[in-house]
Amino acid sequence: MCSVVSRVKPVQRALAVTLRLRTNTEGSSYAAPRNRRVSPGLRPGLHPLQATWRSYCSRMAMTDGLLFRQLFESQSSTYTYLLADKETKEAILIDPVLETIDRDVKLIKELGLDLKVAVNTHCHADHITSTGLMKKRLVGLKSAISKLSGASADIYLSEGDKITFGKHCLTVRDTPGHTDGCMTLVSADQSMAFTGDALLIRGCGRTDFQQGCPARLYESIHQKIFTLPDTCLIYPAHDYLGQTVSTVGEERRFNPRLTKSLEEFVHIMNNLNLPKPEKIDIAVPANLVCGVHQV
Repeated sequence: MCSVVSRVKPVQRALAVTLRLRTNTEGSSYAAPRNRRVSPGLRPGLHPLQATWRSYCSRMAMTDGLLFRQLFESQSSTYTYLLADKETKEAILIDPVLETIDRDVKLIKELGLDLKVAVNTHCHADHITSTGLMKKRLVGLKSAISKLSGASADIYLSEGDKITFGKHCLTVRDTPGHTDGCMTLVSADQSMAFTGDALLIRGCGRTDFQQGCPARLYESIHQKIFTLPDTCLIYPAHDYLGQTVSTVGEERRFNPRLTKSLEEFVHIMNNLNLPKPEKIDIAVPANLVCGVHQV
């Protein structure tokens, strides 16, 4: 049996962050990146598939009684994940994005779900979370993030904590290295792992800003993710090449960075020479207050 989220703290007073969101993307900080190498895990020289962006996609869940949707935001190539208990209709949302709040709220209402928790796998630098505004639109919704992130939220999560929804739960595994507050969320049967920016499909999160540390990331992935069953499905926070899912076994065998020794991995990560994420100066301050801001 899964227990209710432990170490839940009261809502802290969030600082107000005033941001102007422009509706036209031309010339604004919300324009789609011209160079996808700003992405956290894209290797230099790789280019995304020239395909029509999806408004969202879905994949069937393997766990009995679990409703699962994989949603996509094109500007930051971010995946948002909706999970719910089919019987009780209790739901959680992982890594929601501000630009897709209308889509996500509409889907939640269409499916008749009771969204309990919106959790961010870390304090994102490439997009603003929608958790702050979503709390105003969905009664009873709580925000959650790692207590090591330095960000404000209703619920602070630590290693071993469980987020429950109906008869299902996700267990927190701390996986720092991309940031101090990175978490991987693992289903109770270890059939699914939501790895945030720590482990990507055939890649990993960059380590050159926001407390990044390649040696720590290497250790996190090998000790906290690669110890899961080979068949465990890997669902990352981003993908820039149209890939939707991988497995622990695949990444352990084929990930071009993480099949290297620690020394080789550190050398690779210290020499990516990627440009600064375009939205970092507005995304990080907003996400530190859980995306709460005035539009």
